Amino acid sequence: MPTDSDRSIDERARALIEHENTLVLATSADDGIPIATPLFYYPDAEGSLYWLSSPDSRHSRNLNVRDRVAVAIFVPATDWTEIRGVQMEGTAGAVEDPILRASVLVKYRQRLRLPPALDEAIAKSTLYVFRPAWWRFVDSLQPQAGQ
Repeated sequence: MPTDSDRSIDERARALIEHENTLVLATSADDGIPIATPLFYYPDAEGSLYWLSSPDSRHSRNLNVRDRVAVAIFVPATDWTEIRGVQMEGTAGAVEDPILRASVLVKYRQRLRLPPALDEAIAKSTLYVFRPAWWRFVDSLQPQAGQ
């Protein structure tokens, strides 16, 4: 995963990404109108994030037009002192490799404990991958590295 000047950020960001299960994906189409979408995800060891979605959803259609996206993953908070999360920028798109899709789906299902009742919906969904090019760990009680 891309790093900041402080290596401890990498460890904190990785721990948060591994612990949480929902990301917020920000996309935009040619008209520039942004959309933010919460999605369940699976993180791999290389720092990529995978999710399932309908290819007809607005955010998926936006990826066909513009693959540059932003992602946020955060711990739910009720007080400003509890805000912790990871902000990321990078590229995203559909996974075309059927072997990679099958491998990721096994881990995705296990991580999210998806029941067999969702098999049909999963089969109709497209698997997408986000590859980060930049990230920052945010902690409301800690100064930002490099700022």
